[in-house]
Amino acid sequence: MARNIVHVVGTGTIGEPLIGMLTHFKDALGIDEVTFNKRTPLKTDRSKVVDLLRRGAKLATGKDQMSGFEKMDCKADYETEEAITRASVVIDCTPSGAGLANKEQYYLKAAEAGGKGYIAQGSEFGFGKMYARGINDETLSPGEDKFIHVVSCNTHNLAALIKLFGMNGKDNPDNLVSADFVCMRRANDVSQDEGYIASPEAGKHKDEQFGTHHARDAYHLYKTKGWDFNLFSSAIKLPTQYMHMLRFHIRVNEPTSVEKLIANIKADDRQAITFKKSANQVFSFGRDHGFFGRILNQTVIPHEALTVIGGKDIYGFCFTPQDGNSLLSSLSAATWLMDPKGYEERIQCLKPYFFAEV
Repeated sequence: MARNIVHVVGTGTIGEPLIGMLTHFKDALGIDEVTFNKRTPLKTDRSKVVDLLRRGAKLATGKDQMSGFEKMDCKADYETEEAITRASVVIDCTPSGAGLANKEQYYLKAAEAGGKGYIAQGSEFGFGKMYARGINDETLSPGEDKFIHVVSCNTHNLAALIKLFGMNGKDNPDNLVSADFVCMRRANDVSQDEGYIASPEAGKHKDEQFGTHHARDAYHLYKTKGWDFNLFSSAIKLPTQYMHMLRFHIRVNEPTSVEKLIANIKADDRQAITFKKSANQVFSFGRDHGFFGRILNQTVIPHEALTVIGGKDIYGFCFTPQDGNSLLSSLSAATWLMDPKGYEERIQCLKPYFFAEV
């Protein structure tokens, strides 16, 4: 029987917790071995690499970097390309644009050699079929969808709101008239030294139809189901390291109420309500109670801020749970690639780390 090996490329804000989660849940997910690629042997990252090795993951790096890791007492078991070739599934967590380049350099060839699948994160538009857990699982086709693009954390949030409020928590696309979002983005992650800003910074509307990539990606995510939605998004970066927030306006055909919307949230265990109003309080809850400090829910909605005007115009705010929703979809996609028939049951091991209320 072929072994299931999952290889993670990158050890940043998504890669590091993903490796930890894969090693922790590997038996339940049907994984035999977890490997990861770290390009540069930095002393500041030594403690991170040592702990990932302690958890059971195996290190891969370039041939020219192996001696550097050995000097840090972090022995690499595999060379970069070797680790990719032997892996059943590769999850690319590198910075924007690198995933597409890696696909051309490594993944296409590895797929031809028998690899089961390759997953990229966030801004790798065009990498493969767009995916978000619970949004378009049924569109994944075994044997055909070897390349999967897990959408960004904010796009997960948009998609969840469209389903919860625009479609009444169901597959009811005719109910949604339009949706407009303002993504209030954190400047950088708490783990990052660079990228912080001194004041709010307005983002450009680079896409003539959708504004920013968040609405564009949500549109194409739902397009995999054959639906066309009228979506638009704007983005502003704020001087905070906690988490992203969204402000939304969703217009629907069928009259609704705040009570109905809250019922939709409570009926979906991937969404959460909260009485908290500030990002630092929600972030702190995730740090204290989440797995690897992450809230895996797709969105956290301060339901007291929800309002409905005229029965058909829905306004509110919500929090994007760091990158927890992307981690969930990455784990789900990887498990699906290894076991399309049994993945739904396997990923229930993550259920204790979802919260009905934050």
